[in-house]
Amino acid sequence: MKCINFSYKAALAAALVMVVGCSSSPSGRKQLALLPESQMDQMGVESFSSMKEEILISSNSKQKKQVQCVADRIISVLPDEYRNQQWEVVLFDDEQVNAFALPGYKIGVYTGLLNTASNQSQLATVVGHEVGHVLAKHGNERVSTQLLASQALALGYQLSGEESAGKVLVFQALGVGAQVGIILPFSRYHESEADLLGLEYMSKAGFDPRESAALWRNMSAAGSSKTPELLSTHPSHSTRINDLESSMPPYLKTYEALVAQNKQAKCY
Repeated sequence: MKCINFSYKAALAAALVMVVGCSSSPSGRKQLALLPESQMDQMGVESFSSMKEEILISSNSKQKKQVQCVADRIISVLPDEYRNQQWEVVLFDDEQVNAFALPGYKIGVYTGLLNTASNQSQLATVVGHEVGHVLAKHGNERVSTQLLASQALALGYQLSGEESAGKVLVFQALGVGAQVGIILPFSRYHESEADLLGLEYMSKAGFDPRESAALWRNMSAAGSSKTPELLSTHPSHSTRINDLESSMPPYLKTYEALVAQNKQAKCY
């Protein structure tokens, strides 16, 4: 019975490893993606439906129109396979300073964000960033990374001999090590990648990319995250601001070209 269990785990682990590098992000980075995108889309749609039942939807017509305008501008510059989908955009009446996008072409914005994102370009920073997560398939990648890590630990546990208190402690430590050393940094890389994708989308859509750094200064002033970067799934505010500003020149050039043609966004 133990041999059968080992063979199953070994075969599963080998199958997981073989799929590494099967897909690429928009930046060309190789990715681990174990779940079919159709399943990710279904999960996104179901999650969004549940949220609409559980969280109050804003009745502020002016804010809803502004949010829809910003989202529509971002969507209009996406690759064809995403631009031509029926995206659903909802403004939730909630104090959270946040927004999200889900597989299945769903975008949610919380009214609390509109107090921190003080203009259309700052809102576009967040919407572009969240849409970047979807296009880069970060949700699939995160789930796949966690699945692979858990299977690797399970296989190691199976192969490491008889049960003992020491063995349990060692594998608990390995689990923490995988979380801090692999899964969390990988998530931080996703955030940085989405930041740059968001810069691209917002500038092409006619929003001022300089406002991306201004948004994160607002976030920092509001104290939105005090978790040490080592133990956070997000880069620190200072890291984000520095990365955004150092990457700014080509995106600013794109935006200024649209301004010269009077094609910049006018959502507010």
